[in-house]
Amino acid sequence: MPPRTTTWKLDNHTLGKHRVLKNYMEAWLPIMSMTNDRVLFIDAFAGPGEYSGGQDGSPVIALRALMEHAAKDRMEGEIVYLFIEDDRNRYEHLKGVLNNIAPNLPANCKHWVLRSTFNETLTQALDRIDEQKQMLAPSFVMIDPFGVSNTPMRTIRRILSNPKSEVYISFMYREINRFKANPKFEPHLDELFGCSNWRQGIAIADTEERKHFYYDLYGSQLKDAGAKYVLHFELYENRELVYAIFFGTQSLDGCNKMKQAMWKEAPLGDFLFRGNQADQMTLGDGLLDTHRLELDLLKEFGSSEWVAIEEVTSFVKSDRTAFHTGHLKNKTLAPMEDKGSLEVKPESRNKKGTYPDGTILRFMSSSENYSQGSLF
Repeated sequence: MPPRTTTWKLDNHTLGKHRVLKNYMEAWLPIMSMTNDRVLFIDAFAGPGEYSGGQDGSPVIALRALMEHAAKDRMEGEIVYLFIEDDRNRYEHLKGVLNNIAPNLPANCKHWVLRSTFNETLTQALDRIDEQKQMLAPSFVMIDPFGVSNTPMRTIRRILSNPKSEVYISFMYREINRFKANPKFEPHLDELFGCSNWRQGIAIADTEERKHFYYDLYGSQLKDAGAKYVLHFELYENRELVYAIFFGTQSLDGCNKMKQAMWKEAPLGDFLFRGNQADQMTLGDGLLDTHRLELDLLKEFGSSEWVAIEEVTSFVKSDRTAFHTGHLKNKTLAPMEDKGSLEVKPESRNKKGTYPDGTILRFMSSSENYSQGSLF
């Protein structure tokens, strides 16, 4: 249920979501603003801008990612922030919060606060863009509702039809699971998923199987809507699942950067990264088990065929493994080579234990490798 007050207490699962957002924005801003004339950050359910304890809300976190960035002076493209909030009191509070920090924003940064809804604002904006036969500027769209209404897949599809757009969506699974059999919620869930297939989950008795069904369906709908890569992680409160965050992008590098943003946090049970299939893994480099990545690589490339390091790197960047490229070479390939489960063409590199561009590899698969099972 949405809070009744203008501001409210910051909870741990929201803090986890915001930390991942901050990590990703610190990577996204310089890459996008140095290669595009204009980029856009949209916070579709912006809230009041701060919590009752004075902690920053998502609008301020996104702006501080720019204001405090070491490379902000080299970001020459125009950076536009659009904050959407429908509640009058929160809208007014947010304007006041942003007015206090506006003097510290770089000259190439603009911000706008609209009292409206996500669906209304984006539909009108995308209609104008379509009429002018233009494309949406490269965008990161944060969609963080309190419930399951007003976030239709058809609007997300229109966002993702623009090739450099990404979505960061709070998927309110607890509400979906609670009200899935309530006829009053059927229209909302039809819009949320963009189809009626979610009804098949009502009859699934096993709670984990039901959850995976809804996750897989939503992820597949995001891909059908235009996302090439989809990631998600879960947020818990006292070991109870509150909701999941889904990230959809058309960029292989964006997928890799989001995984790095997720792994940068050490949640210790507060939130988990869950791959797009079945099994579960807790994030945190201190908990890194590279054997899982080794099994993923053996499953994908384990054969008598040679493969270029560039192809292996692309696989690790993608949503087909929970790991990112920082886990690949020193932490996984080098140990595999030492124990003989990886062969390298000597002429493709100068030094053992290194894997520069052009390195040619062969993964030595065996029945023993697969008997232990893979993360996916």
